[in-house]
Amino acid sequence: MTTIGFLHTADVHVPVFHELRAELAPGWADLHVVDPALLADAQRDGITAELAGRVDARLHELADRGADLIVCTCSSLAEYAESRTSDLGVPVLRVDRPMAEAAVAAGERIAVLATVDSTLAPTCALLRTAAERAGRRVTLIETPCPGAWSLFLQGDLRAYAEKVADRAREIAPGVDVIVLAQASLTPAAELLTDLAIPVLTSPRTAVARAVAEATPA
Repeated sequence: MTTIGFLHTADVHVPVFHELRAELAPGWADLHVVDPALLADAQRDGITAELAGRVDARLHELADRGADLIVCTCSSLAEYAESRTSDLGVPVLRVDRPMAEAAVAAGERIAVLATVDSTLAPTCALLRTAAERAGRRVTLIETPCPGAWSLFLQGDLRAYAEKVADRAREIAPGVDVIVLAQASLTPAAELLTDLAIPVLTSPRTAVARAVAEATPA
């Protein structure tokens, strides 16, 4: 049985990614490791050597438990996690890579909306790389959402989604596509279906890519 492992920094992501795996790859299995301290420390200090070692340990935990491919669902850690593929011996997919590729195909002016500052730099770097590989020119509009993250930490997910959606509406008139840079922002997209531009999220496209890459030839 093929197994997809997920490294999360919040418990709320477990049912989301489990349900997507069940929908897109019925008969497969999924494993989940949740470590909120990884994101908290990345927000405070960046990816230090000590933090990198802890991320490595979590990735190895998933690999040792039988994951055939691992998805890192935290955008702040995903670039580093993906870089560990060769040492780990198991492919690691960053959650936002498929979304970034879709964004550069969708338009030139891309708003990158985030509620955690540590997400903006790695997401924008990924978008620039995706654009270069696709031979496209893009302008990135970094769009923080002040005050939203505290709502998430308090567990007020409805207010969190609404605040993010309000921020997205503010920026929408001047852009071609909106990237909701964290998996936690996905519920906000459901409040933005009336917008005339694409609003992209990462979970579904990441799991679809993971299934495609883990499917035996």
